[in-house]
Amino acid sequence: MYLSRKSFAFDCDAPGVGMTEKRKVFEMALSTAEATFQNLDSSEISLTDVSHYFDSDPTNLVQNLRKDGKKPNAYIADTTTANAQVRTLSETVRLDARTKLLNPKWYEGMLSTGYEGVRKIEKRLTNTVGWSATSGQVDNWVYEEANTTFIQDEEMLNRLMNTNPNSFRKMLQTFLETNGRGYWETSAENIEKLRQLYSEVEDKIEGIDR
Repeated sequence: MYLSRKSFAFDCDAPGVGMTEKRKVFEMALSTAEATFQNLDSSEISLTDVSHYFDSDPTNLVQNLRKDGKKPNAYIADTTTANAQVRTLSETVRLDARTKLLNPKWYEGMLSTGYEGVRKIEKRLTNTVGWSATSGQVDNWVYEEANTTFIQDEEMLNRLMNTNPNSFRKMLQTFLETNGRGYWETSAENIEKLRQLYSEVEDKIEGIDR
């Protein structure tokens, strides 16, 4: 998807024609890249608020295109304040997880809004997985702590399930998919609990009383 969207360029030998696809040229350029870089320019939209950021991340793609298979260094420039900082992508993802997804003030604030709040928690988890897919820069502990916070806590999982069972089902599916793709290593007991909960919430949504 990244290549199909980003491979267009103007041709100086054909002025006025407009942009044409130059995929091979773009792939050749990417195959020599030593680093990837994105700019975070809004304090209201972080790395996991929207899919735009990881959709535009070519870190794993560059690694696959390089002949030596080397993963490029990945950086994020935080220009949301006057004191702009450049951090590694992995550091920025960790910071984002601590301040949003795993921050009690954030997720309790979301839960206070009810149905939509659960959807936003689920969406942030899904967008975090997006970074695993495009860059592999999400630490295992992020998913482990998210599982502890939202699944292992019985009171919390019941709040999520009862407030928005559809988004809770999607959250369970995301955890299972994250493990299945090798982005998250966890215990067999955790996976079994996720599967059992998925079956329970499916019954709840379908109105099946067992």
